[in-house]
Amino acid sequence: MLGVCAVQAPQARAAACGGTTGVTVVVDFTAVGGGIQTGCAPGDPASGLAALTGAGFSYAFHPRYPGFVCTINALPTACTNPTGSAYWSYWHAQHGGPWSYSTLGAGSYDPAPGDVEGWPFGAGAQPGTTAP
Repeated sequence: MLGVCAVQAPQARAAACGGTTGVTVVVDFTAVGGGIQTGCAPGDPASGLAALTGAGFSYAFHPRYPGFVCTINALPTACTNPTGSAYWSYWHAQHGGPWSYSTLGAGSYDPAPGDVEGWPFGAGAQPGTTAP
């Protein structure tokens, strides 16, 4: 039996960070029946995963692919084999700037205060909103 590693989130700050007070995280749940949610991870999170939880979101890794984010806030409800058309992709931006697909995993990337992180679910398209 394989288990899923889940990380619970602290209380969310449901707004973009102001200036360089933290890292803004945008999670686009549109493809899994939700909307777009924004949170603020205050301070200087050590990684993209720390920013995700610091902004009030929880995540779980895929049981067969450690380090591969399978769910955010328990969505999608079924954690199946990742495909090119159904996964959480990871993006970076500056406030109001264009999104850039991450070449590093969220556990390795160290966002700076003032950065914006994006997590859309789907085929690897950028989040469905401008970086706040």
